[in-house]
Amino acid sequence: MASNLTTQVRSIAEVTTAVACGDLSKKIDVQAQGEISELKHTINSMVEQLRTFAAEVTRVAREVGTDGRLGGQAEVKGVDGTWKELTDNVNTMASNLTTQVRSIAEVTTAVACGDLSKTIEVQAQGEIFELKKTVNSMVEQLRTFATEVSRVSLEVGTEGKLGGQAVVKDVSGTWKELTDNVNTMASNLTTQVRSIAEVTTAVACGDLSKTIDVQAQGEISELKLTVNSMVEQLRTFAAEVTRVAREVGTEGKLGGQAVVKDVSGTWKELTDNVNTMASNLTTQVRSIAEVTTAVACGDLSKTIDVQAQGEILGLKNTINSMVDQLSTFAAEVTRVAREVGTEGKLGGQAEVEEVSGTWKELTDNVNTMASNLTTQVRSIAEVTTAVACGDLSKKIDVQAQGEILDLKNTINIM
Repeated sequence: MASNLTTQVRSIAEVTTAVACGDLSKKIDVQAQGEISELKHTINSMVEQLRTFAAEVTRVAREVGTDGRLGGQAEVKGVDGTWKELTDNVNTMASNLTTQVRSIAEVTTAVACGDLSKTIEVQAQGEIFELKKTVNSMVEQLRTFATEVSRVSLEVGTEGKLGGQAVVKDVSGTWKELTDNVNTMASNLTTQVRSIAEVTTAVACGDLSKTIDVQAQGEISELKLTVNSMVEQLRTFAAEVTRVAREVGTEGKLGGQAVVKDVSGTWKELTDNVNTMASNLTTQVRSIAEVTTAVACGDLSKTIDVQAQGEILGLKNTINSMVDQLSTFAAEVTRVAREVGTEGKLGGQAEVEEVSGTWKELTDNVNTMASNLTTQVRSIAEVTTAVACGDLSKKIDVQAQGEILDLKNTINIM
């Protein structure tokens, strides 16, 4: 009896000591009966439950903590009391951790996909609670950042409202850097576009004194150079056109040409048109001047032969018509003068068609003179012929003045 009891108690002590040392691999194997047998079964059952409990807790811990497999639950059947409470606590911990981590994962995945509408709403405490607040704060800052960047982009890029700035409070690090970069971009773009608008508006208003002076790079720099080059060409073009217009229109200096280098397209076409106008006007005015100078010098042999249109053509035709009328007038007056004064042929009349004003008056005066002279000379001839024939009954009755009157009186007295 003493030997059996010793063996049984020592076996029980060995197993319980192993349990106390965390070794759940041992069982009580000695033969026993009665209450010792019940104690044996109780301890062996306890060890088995502890082994199952440890295995399940280890499995859940490994799945959650090492494998990252959430949702696992420890299953320990037939336990109650502290072991059930421990099992429930482990499962509650695993369940809470699963819910919390999945909620965090859902929100961060949404953020990664560009969805900033979600926040972590699960109950949490301690470091998980701090993580929840941090993630939610991050989402809120990202939402504000995205809203502000979208607003500035919409205002600047779509609505054309310059000067906007993204306002994201309480940010630091990369988010502050991103916000600052967006604001710098918007500010630079605003300055550049406003400078370009100022210069192009000035050009539209005829002010060619301005150029774009803001710093720029890339395509904006190319646009700046293009606009400044355009303004410079326009300035040169305007200066040259003004110079030619002043020389021709005000100073009367003909022959000038606008010189605008490195232009093409419409600007070259405009320059060529101005130069063509100046050249044509020079040729036309010089031709008119040549003919009118010739007329002033008594040379009626020249006419204006240059090509002309519009009012210049009208002036050309008028001057050529004037020269033609003067030629006809001179020819007729010369003919009448030669016939009367040289050839002694009386009765001639100058015939100058389609004249008016002074030219008609001159023609009429010449014809009146020729007519009067014809009448007077013929009357004198008639009386002197009668005297020569012995007929003293006739007298000169025509109207006369000056030396003709004296001659009339002398003959009548005779």
